[in-house]
Formats: sequence, C-alpha cells, structure tokens
Amino acid sequence: MFGQLSKFNLTKDVKDMLSESKSLVFPKTREELIRLSYGHDQLDIYEVAYEAGEKGRVVEATVTRCKNGVVVNYPEDYMRRRDPDCMVIGDDKATDKPKYIDRFGKKFKSVRKETLNWLKEQELIVMPFMSGGDQYGYESLLICPKNAAFFACGLADMQGFLSMDEIEEGFTPRAIVFAAPPFRHTHFDGRQVVVHNRTELVHEVFSYNLYPGPSAKKGIYSVLLNIGEEEGWVTCHASAVKVITPYDNEIVVMHEGASGGGKSEMLEPIHREADQRICMARNIRTGEKTYLDLKETCELRPMMDDMAICHSSMQNESNKLVVMDAEAGWFLRVDNITHYGSAPSIEKSVIQPKDPLVFFNMDGTPTATCLPWEHVMDSTGKPCPNPRVILPRATVENIVSEPAEVDVRSFGVRTPPSTKAEPNYGIMGVFHVLPPALAWLWRLVAPRGYKNPSIIDSKGMSSEGVGSYWPFATGKKVTQANLLLEQIMKSPSTRYVLIPNQHIGAYEVGFMPQWIAREYIARRGGAKFKPGHLKQSRCAILGYCLESLKIDGQYIRRAFLQPETQSELGEEGYDAGAKMLTDFFREELQQYLTEELHPVGRQIIECFMNNGTVDDYLAILPMRF
Repeated sequence: MFGQLSKFNLTKDVKDMLSESKSLVFPKTREELIRLSYGHDQLDIYEVAYEAGEKGRVVEATVTRCKNGVVVNYPEDYMRRRDPDCMVIGDDKATDKPKYIDRFGKKFKSVRKETLNWLKEQELIVMPFMSGGDQYGYESLLICPKNAAFFACGLADMQGFLSMDEIEEGFTPRAIVFAAPPFRHTHFDGRQVVVHNRTELVHEVFSYNLYPGPSAKKGIYSVLLNIGEEEGWVTCHASAVKVITPYDNEIVVMHEGASGGGKSEMLEPIHREADQRICMARNIRTGEKTYLDLKETCELRPMMDDMAICHSSMQNESNKLVVMDAEAGWFLRVDNITHYGSAPSIEKSVIQPKDPLVFFNMDGTPTATCLPWEHVMDSTGKPCPNPRVILPRATVENIVSEPAEVDVRSFGVRTPPSTKAEPNYGIMGVFHVLPPALAWLWRLVAPRGYKNPSIIDSKGMSSEGVGSYWPFATGKKVTQANLLLEQIMKSPSTRYVLIPNQHIGAYEVGFMPQWIAREYIARRGGAKFKPGHLKQSRCAILGYCLESLKIDGQYIRRAFLQPETQSELGEEGYDAGAKMLTDFFREELQQYLTEELHPVGRQIIECFMNNGTVDDYLAILPMRF
C-alpha cells in the first residue's frame, strides 16, 4: 500500500504525512471510487461525518445510492453553493486577493501544519489526475479522507481520472488538493474556506469543505490561471461550439462573459414554440410578440462548457486563437430542468447513463432513479437554486475533442429593459461587431448585468472582474489584463462580437440574440462584413451595429439592430443608458492604469477616458473587415 508512494516526487512533509497515515487507498478504477462513496458497509444512505472539536460529530454530507449514480446532499443550505468569499491566499507572492494573514490575523503556515497532522490520523484516498486535460494538462494529486470518496469521484470526473497503474515513476504534482472538512468548524466558524498556497514547485489547494465548486472545480481553474501567469497563456471562461450550416460551412464560436452571460446557452439549439415558430421578442409594454421562421437551423457540435485552455504551445500560423476543453467533465447546473422534456438531451444523458454519475443537491431516493427535475428543497421550502450533475465529456453527443481555431469570440451581457421613461443600459442591438481594442475593454470590465441567476441580491451592474474569471484567479488583475491583451494581439484573424441577452430596449428577448447571431454569423462564414454593412454605434464602446440583417430571406427589424430607433426608447433614452454604461466602464477601468500595464493597454484605456471614437480604437489595433 505505502510502496506506491515511491512513484511520486513530493515534498518531505507531505511524503512523511502520507507515510505515517492510518491507511492509503490508491484508486485503480472509477468503479472503485463509486463503491467507496457508500462507505465500508455499502449503505444505501451513507453519512460523511467528522469529529469537530466542541461541536462533536458533524455530518458534512449524505450520499444516496441511486440507480443512475451517487446523489450527494448537504444538511446546510449554505454548503449547497460556492461562497464567493471563500478564497484566501496563504503565501507571500503577488496578489490582489485577500491574504490569509489579513483575514485571520496569523500566517497560514501553522494551520497548514495542523492540517497535515489531521490528515495523518485519517484513512486517505491518494488520487493522481491531470489539471487541464491529458494533452496540455499538468500532473496533480488529490489527498482526501477515504469517507469523502464522492469528492474524489467528482474531481476525477471533472479533471480526468488517472489509475495508479497508468502513472510511472517520477510523477511530480504541479498541484495538490488537500481536503480537511472539519476545519471549517474548528478554525473558520463554519464558513467555506479554500486556501491557495503557491510554493515555488507546487500550487497547494487546501479545501476546508466538501462542496466541490470552490476546490475540485474552480480551485483547479485557479491552478491553471496561476500556471498560465507563469508561462504566459490564459484559460478563458468560455463555452465553444462548432457550427455547421445547412450548406456545410463550418465556423467555431467561443462565447465568454460573466456568470449568466449565456455560455451554456450557446451550446443549445434555438428554442421554438409548440408550433415550431421562433418567438424572437415580446414588447414589455404591449405584449406584442415578434416571430421568426427558420425552417433549417445549423448543426451544433459542442466543444467546451466553461473552461477553454489557450495554451501557448497551441498557437499556429492561422493567426487565430486555438482552444481546447480544459475539463474532462462538465459541472452542469440543472435548475432550468423543472419537468420532463425541459432539456431532452441532458435528461437522456443523466437518467440512463452508461456509468453511474455524481449528482449534487438533488432529491435522491435509495435504489430509485435520480431525476434531474427533482431538486432538493432548501430550508426555506423552495427548491435549491444550484442542483448539479457532473456530465463526463464522453457522454455528450457529437462533442469535439481536438484543439480548434476560433473564428469568432462573442461576449454576452445580461441587459435590463430600457425605455425613455425608465432608461437603463439595455441599449445593445442583436449583436455588435467590436474592434479588438474594444473587445479587450469588455473583458476587463465583464459586467454581471441584470438579474444574474448565480448572484444573490445583486443590484444594478457589477463587475465579474478581468476576463470574467477573476473570482478564481490568485494573482494580480493587471497581469491577467496584459495576458488577455497579448492573446488578442497574437490572434488578429479572430473576430469579436458583443451580444446582449434578456432585453433589447423595450423588448424581452431571453437568449434569442445569441442564437440568431450564431445562425447569421455562421451563414456568413464568420463576422466578416464590408464597411457599408456596418454603422458606428451611437455609443462608441458598442463598436459597430448592423445596418441590416437578413436570415433565410427574412429581415430583422431595424429596431432590434439599432435600439435608439424604437419609439419606446428613442435617442434620449438611449443616451441616458449609454451614460450609465460608460460611467461604469470609467469606474472599473481606472484600477488598471498602473506602471505594470502593457503600453498598448494604456493607450486603449486612455482612448476610452478621452471619449475616443470607434476609429480611434481601430487606429490602435486594426480590425480585419
């Protein structure tokens, strides 16, 4: 059992801890992890519990055996989603994130030692995996209590399971995840805390809770962002899809944006009414609906759902960004599945999977089938808003697994209703074409926008932070800003568009703009336009709007392309919304004007601060029409 440790290159304190622990399990198969999830006695409902000092025995989670997989639930509502303030930095390297010493009044070193001592007293799972995938990923390791095997199984499904029989001598983890659940009670007042300790050789992630979002999922995202900082590349917060038109033309669209910005929706087929018509919009004043009739839509081949690795070694001579999925499985939220038929493709994948899946926050009955529309109830009596299932990529139909060149990078923003009487920033048309310089600015600001389903009690507009992945980054904002700018400058043949969702002026549109944009852009072979087809937007940071848009012989009304032409909004309401938007940009961009900012980046931000025009942005970074 302990002889397997010889395969790993580990620091002395970690190797000593493992050598002195009660027992070690090195899983050889995923089936073994599933079996371990039900405990030694293979119970139908297994309690994952720990002694937590004065609190005594605490049940952190329950695991229910269902026909289609492992169903994990947490007794506390608080543990059923990621705490946005859980990340702290335990080292002394450069960071803009809260430091452990500042939050808790002492250095992390002593608690790290306590954590290793606690792990030494446990039966442990030691599981190798690859952060970022087999092809471009980095050797990594999980060390967690044996009774939390579901956590190991979830991480294995998201990041890629490696059997001990697959790895060779000299396996050197670039990242190690340590799970020590009772510390949230003994040290952190019941709060979720994930400490990132970046040493010279290893990025250590100390997870003091068993909800995988902050550690097994976003913790590994943090690892990739940190390695990217050191090596000069980025893991984008994005989905991507290969779109094949009815005429067999192909393009790749990568969609970015803050949570709620439409990443998952970009992989979905366009939604239709019962009579197969497409309801494009509904006027919020009159209730009048606008319909579109597309007899044949594009074929979709999904590539990634949340994390796009843009490794420097993937660059080629095409001058386009090259991306690949950074994950082995997708941590899908299924709150939108409320009844049978809500999402047929997902329902088919999770109700009768080839192999058992791992579910979270679902109402699981022992030996029955866990149904994706039966979500666990919170203590409020309402369904938990964060039901999840980990869907291995291998189960997704028509998935693309090779690196691909990105033709179009779209950016999604949730926009509120906007009228002359009640102006707001919902002033974007169906889509806008952005010069590269403006595309970079939108990624620095990354607005969360209107009624974000992932953010509790958010009001107005707030920023998700640089790249929309800032909540998971451990370093400095300006470093990521520079990396994103260099990425854009190195891929001049990739084009950029901006797409609203929820509202266009006085019209409720849901995610229809991005589905229409996807269909239209694919039919054009990408966002290629002659200058006469585009018009500079009335608000400069929106780049270009369209003069006309015809798809399958049907024209989209000008009111949806240039919202200032709507009688309900008009130029007066538009300009008031544009001021809200530009004021927000001005406030958010000021922080990047430091000595560390790339010179071209400084030019772009100063251009904005000086009320630059679209032509001014083009003069800094040209756009290929």
